[in-house]
Amino acid sequence: MSVLVRDLVSYCDEQLNSAAISDYCPNGLQVDASEHVSVIVSAVTASELAIDRAIELGADVLLVHHGYFWKGESAALTGMKGRRVAKLFRHNISLLAYHLPLDVHPVLGNNAQLGRLLDWEGYAASDDGLIWMTHFDDPQPVSDILATLRHGLQREPLHIPAGSDCVSRVAWCTGAAQSMLHKVEAMGVEMFISGEISEPTVHSAREMGLHYVAAGHHATERYGVQALGEHLGERFALPHHFVDIDNPV
Repeated sequence: MSVLVRDLVSYCDEQLNSAAISDYCPNGLQVDASEHVSVIVSAVTASELAIDRAIELGADVLLVHHGYFWKGESAALTGMKGRRVAKLFRHNISLLAYHLPLDVHPVLGNNAQLGRLLDWEGYAASDDGLIWMTHFDDPQPVSDILATLRHGLQREPLHIPAGSDCVSRVAWCTGAAQSMLHKVEAMGVEMFISGEISEPTVHSAREMGLHYVAAGHHATERYGVQALGEHLGERFALPHHFVDIDNPV
């Protein structure tokens, strides 16, 4: 069983509404190396290790959240990027990447899937869909929330404590969203969970009285691309394999 790659791409573009979302990279088909797809492999990032795993699994399409051709980087296909693209073409593997469209999707998106993983009743709290929020009827101990994250993500979250030991309103945005602290503060939340942390984030969170949790960029963004890959596998009756390339960041 196989389908045309262009049909797969058109379906993803429509489902994720990618044409309507401004982003830092092209969304959709980034490397056109195969006409048909019979096996889909998904990964968070189109690293060379992910490409190697896709080759081993006989993939025709590598579906990722972090692809190539980011704004501000050189367009030259040299060095590391040249080797990656060349390997995709040599093995007839097309690269399909969705960045912000996969963050904001209300069902398959990274934020929606993280809330589902943690068993939280979440909803999009910002107009762009990047920040999600949940409200607990009974304030939850911060230690319990950290334990839920630790268990769900299988890694130790970095917690910058501030405010009370119990919280009712928690917001999150997967990946690198530490710069959104001021935005979530205005929403009246008591804890903000993201993937990364930078030096100023510590001081800002403390001075805002806002618990900040850096739970891992890779760790928080494993679930959207995996959900999309599983959905495509079911929709087009194709085998799908998610490969988790370890990344401690």
